[in-house]
Amino acid sequence: MHLPTAKFGIGQIVKHRLFDFRGVIFDVDPTFNNTEEWYNAIPAEARPRKDQPFYHLLAENEETEYVAYVSEQNLQPDESQAPVRHPQVRDYFAGFDKSRGLYRLREGRAN
Repeated sequence: MHLPTAKFGIGQIVKHRLFDFRGVIFDVDPTFNNTEEWYNAIPAEARPRKDQPFYHLLAENEETEYVAYVSEQNLQPDESQAPVRHPQVRDYFAGFDKSRGLYRLREGRAN
């Protein structure tokens, strides 16, 4: 079976194409790896393909911070280069490289 290559990497800040949130990637699944219940809760017309990378994000919007699971087709790079305020960032990342707009993965956190 051929697995797709991920377009985005761990530590990269991305934003959702349709909804107003952004986040930092802390894990990547080569294809869909969540429950059918989760998948079927997405309206049929908006359901992403399962045969693409899915990303785990420490996400935020104006009101709150949370963990999101998002298909590659629904993400784009966040060009702001601003750090993410999510409280779990320090659990996964050692620091933020402002010049590159990327987080550095903490030692021992590699997947």
